Amino acid sequence: MSETAPETARLDVWLWRARFFKTRALAAKAVTKRGVRITRFQQTRRTDKPGASVAVGDTLTFTRGSHIEIVEVAGLGHRRGPASEAQGLYVRRGDEDV
Repeated sequence: MSETAPETARLDVWLWRARFFKTRALAAKAVTKRGVRITRFQQTRRTDKPGASVAVGDTLTFTRGSHIEIVEVAGLGHRRGPASEAQGLYVRRGDEDV
């Protein structure tokens, strides 16, 4: 039996699907300009690449306006659905003012 790779999604697409940004272009711009910290298996890496992959269980730390968002990826989603569906894609870990 071979192990299958975990299912992943592009960072900018996930941020857009989870409704943190109004458009995918805005999500990509935010990632490129400000960067995002991705914590997977207790290892943190910083990325400024919108195409970085995220998987269920990852913790993302990023800024939105003057707030720091810390969320755990709970699902990847397959479309940008209504807000109630988007809220099921993450678990908020905390947020602070910058």
